[in-house]
Amino acid sequence: MDTPTDVSPHEQQLVCSSCGATPPVEEQAAARLTWSRGSEGGRTTWTCERCSRENLRSIEGKLDPAWW
Repeated sequence: MDTPTDVSPHEQQLVCSSCGATPPVEEQAAARLTWSRGSEGGRTTWTCERCSRENLRSIEGKLDPAWW
């Protein structure tokens, strides 16, 4: 049985860390090019296009996501 640590980063389902949105499975590769990738607490986080646009200044200012 596979656990999340057994799955390569390119095979993991993307989930927006802000709103919980997920792209359709067939659009995963494209989403990896348009979503924002970050690191929080030693783990990779993803932010969808909409949330990235809405919070661009906070992301670039490196504010803690709790402030968004």
